[in-house]
Amino acid sequence: MHHGMNEKAQMKHKILSNLSWKFLERGLVQGVQFIISLFLARLLLPADYGVLALVLIFISIANVFIQSGLNSSLIQKKSVESIDLSSVFYVSLALATVLYGFLFVVAPVVARFYGNEDLTLVLRILALTLFPGVFNSLQNAVVSRTMRFKKLFFSSIGAGVLSGIVGIILAYLGYGVWALVFQHLVSQVSITIILWITVRWRPTLEFSFDRVKTLFSYGWKLLVSSLLDTIYRELRSLIIGKVYSASVLGFYNRGQHFPQLIAKNINGPIQSVLFPALASQQDYSERVKSMMRRSIVTSSFIVFPMMIGLAVVAKPLITLLLTERWLPAVPFMQMFCISYALWPIQTANLQAINAMGRSDIFLRLVIIEKAFGVVLLMISLPFGVYYLAMSEIFTGMIATFIYAKPNKKLLGYGYKEQAKDLLPPLCLSLIMGFAVFTIQYLHFSPIITMSMQIMAGIVLYFGLAYLCKLESFDYLLKTVRTYIKKRKKKRA
Repeated sequence: MHHGMNEKAQMKHKILSNLSWKFLERGLVQGVQFIISLFLARLLLPADYGVLALVLIFISIANVFIQSGLNSSLIQKKSVESIDLSSVFYVSLALATVLYGFLFVVAPVVARFYGNEDLTLVLRILALTLFPGVFNSLQNAVVSRTMRFKKLFFSSIGAGVLSGIVGIILAYLGYGVWALVFQHLVSQVSITIILWITVRWRPTLEFSFDRVKTLFSYGWKLLVSSLLDTIYRELRSLIIGKVYSASVLGFYNRGQHFPQLIAKNINGPIQSVLFPALASQQDYSERVKSMMRRSIVTSSFIVFPMMIGLAVVAKPLITLLLTERWLPAVPFMQMFCISYALWPIQTANLQAINAMGRSDIFLRLVIIEKAFGVVLLMISLPFGVYYLAMSEIFTGMIATFIYAKPNKKLLGYGYKEQAKDLLPPLCLSLIMGFAVFTIQYLHFSPIITMSMQIMAGIVLYFGLAYLCKLESFDYLLKTVRTYIKKRKKKRA
């Protein structure tokens, strides 16, 4: 009994330690990228962002084959040897070569489809990122398995700063979309080089079809589901770029950028640490349930107020940071805030299903959700671009229920129990959002209005959480205090 309790405490400390590094990495990296993106948005046109978004549709789909499926299998597998990693590396490298060749050939077809000849060269150059992506996927798998997320911190910071400097210089010199292309390219190459130095994994001259076959038997379902998810996610951008224009897609892309930035920074570190932690406890369903519940409650306590707050301050924020020419991005930002607020619930449910080795359920759920999404997308298409974006909110709501259902049977943690856990932070966030929204009627300048809204939002939300004795708030405070004490003791 004592051994079990000690093991649980060690696991909790390991998760918290890795979470702190992951949050630090994401926070600083995204902070650097955020500042860089402000400079770039002022130097570049919405159409430049639209062109990049169009090309990234095809790069994202190609990357699924390289970085999904087998990569997740390596993290989920109880025991991994050198031959497993090397075999996956060579398969991924072969795939990257085939996919690059395909994209190189179809690039002129893509350019003609969108009526923009510049896309041919942009796609051919940007597709080169597939090759560093092969190394990154294996290096990330090694880091995730050993839960040494400190390694990612240095690679991400170094790559973010270097690629940002390159992007700003090229944008200032008037290179337009090429500033964004080379920023992306330099970022991927820099991450690979730094991880090559810091993560002591190297491919060896060994290969096993049997090992790949075993990993693929689990991973193919995740690969197909990731492919469906990516194609579906990029479908809106593809349609907007074709039916409307690169500029409209640029506004859509920027509107998505801010909520996605926050959601990824909060939800991403939790999930990247949670999956290997859950996988290591897959034989103990009660532990998996406890860890998953903690993930949902904690991340939603942080994400809900941030998303509602961002939706409220969207107009003064864009006016101040990106200038008035980007104001058409405001409605997109507000809609994406609602959509990304649901991320913590969806991803935690899916991570638990994956960690329990049920990639068959995972695939089935993704197919059902995407089917709903495509139907809603087609219904919204005739009504205009804002309705197209709005359909994503309804898809997200449906997905939240669909993804929660299997965990009632697998872990005894269904959507009713989850809804009960999520209701307190949601209610407090809505009260805070409504109160903050009224500040705009004081008619101050954008900077004063936004400053007042942010300060009032923080004080009101945490004040209400303290008064209502919200369990997630108390847990966060205790966790931070405990972690600080342990760090101090370690230094002493």
